[in-house]
Amino acid sequence: MPLPRPNPRREVKQSRTRIVVLIFALAYVTITARLVQYGIGEPAASGAPVGLVAAHRPAIVDRHGRKLAIDLKTYSLFAEPRRIVDVDDAIERLRTVFPDLDVRDLHARLSGDRGFIWLKRHLSPQMHNRIMTLGIPGIGFRSEIRRFYPAGRTTAHVVGLTNVDNLGTSGLERWIDTQGYLELRDFGLGGRGRFSPVETSIDLRIQHAVHDELARAMVQYEPAGAGGLVLNIKTGEILALVSLPDFDPNSPVEAHLEDRLNRMSGSAAEMGSIIKTFTTAMAIEKGRATLSTVYDASSPLAVGRQRVRDYYGKNRPLTLEEVFLYSSNIGSALEARAVGIEEHRNFLRSAGLLTKLQLELPEVATPREPARWSSATSITASFGHGFATTPLQTAAGIGGILNNGILVSPTLIRRGEEDAKAVSKRIVSDHTSEMMRYLYRLSGMKGSGRHAAVAGLNVGGKTGTAEKVIAGRYARNRNYNVFAAAMPMHDPVYLYLVVIDDPKPKSSTRGLTAGVTAAPVTGNIIRRTFGFLDVTPSFGTSFQPHEENVG
Repeated sequence: MPLPRPNPRREVKQSRTRIVVLIFALAYVTITARLVQYGIGEPAASGAPVGLVAAHRPAIVDRHGRKLAIDLKTYSLFAEPRRIVDVDDAIERLRTVFPDLDVRDLHARLSGDRGFIWLKRHLSPQMHNRIMTLGIPGIGFRSEIRRFYPAGRTTAHVVGLTNVDNLGTSGLERWIDTQGYLELRDFGLGGRGRFSPVETSIDLRIQHAVHDELARAMVQYEPAGAGGLVLNIKTGEILALVSLPDFDPNSPVEAHLEDRLNRMSGSAAEMGSIIKTFTTAMAIEKGRATLSTVYDASSPLAVGRQRVRDYYGKNRPLTLEEVFLYSSNIGSALEARAVGIEEHRNFLRSAGLLTKLQLELPEVATPREPARWSSATSITASFGHGFATTPLQTAAGIGGILNNGILVSPTLIRRGEEDAKAVSKRIVSDHTSEMMRYLYRLSGMKGSGRHAAVAGLNVGGKTGTAEKVIAGRYARNRNYNVFAAAMPMHDPVYLYLVVIDDPKPKSSTRGLTAGVTAAPVTGNIIRRTFGFLDVTPSFGTSFQPHEENVG
């Protein structure tokens, strides 16, 4: 028996019917939710806002369940001017509790015929009780929810802030609002206990150690700012992220100041010689260079009317190994030249340095680069100038090179290794990664990375010192210092990155470098945190690349 032929008009009619039914169903759910909300909520005074003000937020916790953000019940004071019998008497009574009240302003606000005005938000139970005993007609309270941050400044740039209406304005608080929370709140489904805690990747113990050591550095080096992070390069989990100066999220009067930005993800800068990590890896991966490949660094390299020089020049040909160990600008420029302009740019893009990072924080800066790359662009980029990226992207990219060539996208939410595979990609080969691990360990023992050495922990590292651009010119005594360290170097799991931004100059012609600022600070952080990372010290062991891979 043949199947009946479909009737297009009937199908369209049925589709329209389904849509109408769906709309009525959603409307019914919304109305029901609102009725439940109003039924179980507190009765509102005339004109007082209802529902949204009292909604709870999910708690934010660290990876071990320690609370980073929680809800507290507070009381907000309101007035109904039309119900106030004696305005002058009401003000006098309120001044016994709030002596700093602006009498003229408050008198004008209470003298009108308005139905509702807020007087004070988020008062403590003690203040609530004191005002209640005054018995002022037309004055009342509404219970509200206020966010409290037990870790205070320590996690300020991670958890962020909420406003007076308990809506996220920065950090993870803002991200939570984009994950469906606002929709549930609009439906009146914001009661206590309805939301599971947001489990972050942060380890509060490590976060505190990083914050503490950076605070010491702020005093010792008097920089414009400092920042640091600890990253699990196997999973992409950020175990700590700190930026100084910071602010107190429980009293965020300083949060709006320009220097309180998140320097680790929300600010892009020229990273200096730490970018040679990518240049050298590219030379091995794309240029088929080996540790013994020679680059002539005997004299400065002419680039147009400028010359590329080495900070501490050896004035002789250098092997690739020596180029990295001595951080040769000339050698790095020759590595980039051998690969080519477009290949160089594409390599940095694949390592995640030139595109905006996808992260849970809204404070993420967009990298800056020339619209068109020239030979001069490639050469200056080889030693970390001419383009700007964020410290977090730099750390993630270095982690990818050292992690057997696998770059895992960073996150502030707890993640396992299996989930990490879904957000990972290969950027270099196992062979290139092995060579770079060897060079990092070599720099950690004999190069500028030795200032972060910790006995028994097999730490490798690389410094980066970039001259800051002041009034359109590079300033010789104003530096942006970066240091990256990884451990254990035979198979790194943890990467540390510290920024010391514009430390107080040594003189009018010379600034402090990363080797004497960011590197020792990183070493101090490693000493204080390795015990939390299940890293066991080992002595008498060495790491060498396989001979067949040396070339």
